[in-house]
Amino acid sequence: MLVFAAITPHPPLLIPDIGKEEINKINKTKEALEQLEQDLYLSKPDLVVVISPHCSLFADAFCINANNKLICDFSQFGDLKTKKEWLGEPTLAATISHKSYEAKIPVQLISDEKLDHGSTIPLFYLSAHLPNCKVLSIGYCSLDNKMHLEFGTLLKEVFMASDKRIAVIASGDLSHGLTTNSPAGYRKSGEMFDNKVIEYMENHNTVGYNQMDKLMVEDAAECGYRSFLILLGILQGVNYTFKNYSYEGPFGVGYLVGNFVF
Repeated sequence: MLVFAAITPHPPLLIPDIGKEEINKINKTKEALEQLEQDLYLSKPDLVVVISPHCSLFADAFCINANNKLICDFSQFGDLKTKKEWLGEPTLAATISHKSYEAKIPVQLISDEKLDHGSTIPLFYLSAHLPNCKVLSIGYCSLDNKMHLEFGTLLKEVFMASDKRIAVIASGDLSHGLTTNSPAGYRKSGEMFDNKVIEYMENHNTVGYNQMDKLMVEDAAECGYRSFLILLGILQGVNYTFKNYSYEGPFGVGYLVGNFVF
């Protein structure tokens, strides 16, 4: 059954050995994740599903990591010390793959011990007091919005039929173009995109989110739109209240932390 759902960003600077003193510049995000960790702990999950923009992506198929052991590796960010590991959930991965095949939704199973940073950075905070909780990492693809919502609806059916208590984390940053110093340079759609995402989440407006102007989404240089779309597919029919725990963009990238309370 589904017991928890949330949105998180994944800036590497949140990891203490990477961010060092820079972590203070995103303290709102850090504190919001610590609050979210408490909420998640209270939901007593058996499994945390992370939807990540940086899972091994396929253009025409959703991706599910079915490895039975998962580790974090931040060496690409110069951090060789931070180590964490989790048990995977290959059985549920296989169930999703089977159901997706029946529904003609393309899914590709992979088996990779190293989790991507879009998964491991939120998990670094959120799994702090969940040593026995398993993890399943899912990646989006380049298929259309309708297919992402349908995939989310299928995931919900699988989760609700499971005897496990399942939490879902949609990992993704908002616009990478909020300022002239942003990774993508300044994008005029950046701030508008971020504001629209927050507005649609707070107003429970999946239709509005799904129908956002494609050119605006593309220009915003985001990486979370489709992660959130899958989550909204999972939450269709669920009576939730979106709690915006924090939003900030001190490095020109929008970081949103939010809890869907139901």
